[in-house]
Amino acid sequence: MTKGIFITGTDTGVGKTVIACGITRLLKSRGVKVGVMKPIASGSRHDAVLLSKAAGLQESLDIINPQFFKAPLAPTIAASLERREIDLNAIYQAYWFLQKRYDFLIVEGAGGVKVPLGESTYIVDLIQALRLPALVVARAGLGTINHTLLTLDALEAEKIPVLGVLLNGARGKDLAEKTNVDELQDHATVPVMGMISHKASLAKDPTAMASALKRLPRFMKELERASR
Repeated sequence: MTKGIFITGTDTGVGKTVIACGITRLLKSRGVKVGVMKPIASGSRHDAVLLSKAAGLQESLDIINPQFFKAPLAPTIAASLERREIDLNAIYQAYWFLQKRYDFLIVEGAGGVKVPLGESTYIVDLIQALRLPALVVARAGLGTINHTLLTLDALEAEKIPVLGVLLNGARGKDLAEKTNVDELQDHATVPVMGMISHKASLAKDPTAMASALKRLPRFMKELERASR
């Protein structure tokens, strides 16, 4: 069975894509045949394009991102504007195709775990269906403890294994940033792997992000475990 990680977040805009690209480049540098997927996107396919470039794939964008909607809105709303529904079967078909071609898959979600995909279906249900462990990307600053613990609760409720939590975007000026890793770890049952700083180079260069991730021992330990 192909191994992989589903990268989710506590919200939209927390840096899931830059983290996903960094992990992709890190695994690729270690000789892993890694594939990428952005199952659902609305407003732009830019994230899927970045993932594809980080992995150096030649796959069709419709395989990497099987569900795309033009409006920059929640997926169900964006789909309804086009008189469509989110086609989960199309996602599964694309995932199975990639699963056969790659040894490890990096799958990036849309927004957080409770983003609706249908009347009673959410991103967390997609993670469960793909049978992948989750990596939670969270904001570094004030407010992240509440958002992160709620995200972990939702994943735990569906019995989804969680590799850990990465805090992203630290600017070094916020007292909360200095205490959030330890405080979160006191309340979480999964590893809080560390914090990534806010730097333009990390957002633009997957290799630079890969180097930053290498400096997080707890992250590297869990990634090694997941990719064995």
